[in-house]
Formats: sequence, C-alpha cells, structure tokens
Amino acid sequence: MQTFNFSEVKANFAGLLEQVGRGQSFIIAKAGRPLAKIVPCDVPRQASRLGFMEGQATVAADIKEVGKKEIAAMFGLNR
Repeated sequence: MQTFNFSEVKANFAGLLEQVGRGQSFIIAKAGRPLAKIVPCDVPRQASRLGFMEGQATVAADIKEVGKKEIAAMFGLNR
C-alpha cells in the first residue's frame, strides 16, 4: 500500500480518488506519521436506471393531436 504526504494528496487528490475507485487503497501521512487510510467503499453500485419503467406505460398513437385545438385557441390560431 502506498503512503502519500499530506501535500502530495492535496496536489493529486483527483488522481488518487480514481485509484480508490479502481479498488486501490493508500495512506495519508503528515510529517512521516500515518494519519488516515483511504479505502474503497464496499457499497454496491446501483444499476443504471435507464429503462427502469420499460413496458409499464403506453403512449397513444395520436399523441401529437392531443390538445392541439386548445393550444391553437390559446394562441389565436383558429382561423
């Protein structure tokens, strides 16, 4: 496990977090004395929500016509 001084962590924080995201741990030290151990979370990632309601709703075939007359009337387009 790698050890980084506090100043190195401040300068390279984003890169170190990417390493943690890939499953690597590291130690933060100040004046050569270990202060903290950074480890990846063991919380499972949520599955993508894309398509989570697939098959649970339908869209009317004439969806483009719904409310067309009312909208035209609001803008004075009934000629």
